[in-house]
Amino acid sequence: MARTLHFTGIACLLPVCMALAQGAFSQSCAETAVVVASALSDAARRTFEDKLAEARQAHERSPGDADAVIWLGRRTAYLGRYKEAIEIFGAGAEQFPADARFLRHRGHRYISIRCFDEAVRDLERAARLTRGRPDEVEPDGLPNERNIPTTTLQSNIWYHLALAHYVKGDLKKALPAWKRCVRMSSNADGLVSSTHWYYMTLRRLGRDRQAAKTLAAVADNLDVIENHDYYTLLQLYQGKRSEAELRAALGAGSNTLSNASLGYGYGNWLLYNGRRDEAIQVFRQITAGNQWASFGFIAAEGELGR
Repeated sequence: MARTLHFTGIACLLPVCMALAQGAFSQSCAETAVVVASALSDAARRTFEDKLAEARQAHERSPGDADAVIWLGRRTAYLGRYKEAIEIFGAGAEQFPADARFLRHRGHRYISIRCFDEAVRDLERAARLTRGRPDEVEPDGLPNERNIPTTTLQSNIWYHLALAHYVKGDLKKALPAWKRCVRMSSNADGLVSSTHWYYMTLRRLGRDRQAAKTLAAVADNLDVIENHDYYTLLQLYQGKRSEAELRAALGAGSNTLSNASLGYGYGNWLLYNGRRDEAIQVFRQITAGNQWASFGFIAAEGELGR
């Protein structure tokens, strides 16, 4: 005879109760993730809200336009509404299953809310969808000073996939993805960003000779448009910039994206050079700031957690 239990005040048979209990505890990472509000100036917030309103109108006019869905999701995410953006990209992935962009962007925002396994899943699927296809320039939602996009769809897929493995602490899986990013680099910005993370991963894995060889490919006077912080860090690793310069740059505080990026690279450099206590101090400085969704903050948070 089946046993009867009470589940949330309702009498039920044991198998039914077990199914209900499993459902109650099987919420997705995105449902349970705690999101910290984006740190935006009043002017930036107004601009982002205006752009989001335009994207929403474009989507309402053309709900069957994949680009309109992409921009609705991207503009939503720029305001820190990551869970809502994830839902938009998810709906887009169902509507346009052959379009890897939706998985690429949802994977990015899964990283933002610390759902790393989900990010890996999406980005691996995006990589499979683009296998053997020509690459395409990815337009910037926040254009640089020259208004020249510096990334492509496939380079972004592999960059975020490598990052998802890295922040999970799975450096061995991150390594070949970073190496692929370096090979895919078609401009100075792509080269310095991917080489920075590739170098750090090699050092953390104790592959110092390979790391040094990687640095040798980074020349002086590269025409970097956006990723100046990564270039500065690479020059620190090369011995072309002093530690004092990095400390001075970080001395202004931790409430800037630049300080999160520079700080994590510098803290990591301290860590694999045997200066653990100093590294932890730098990581704590980063996580005391307001750049919660930045990659430097996420990586520093992971180091402190480990």
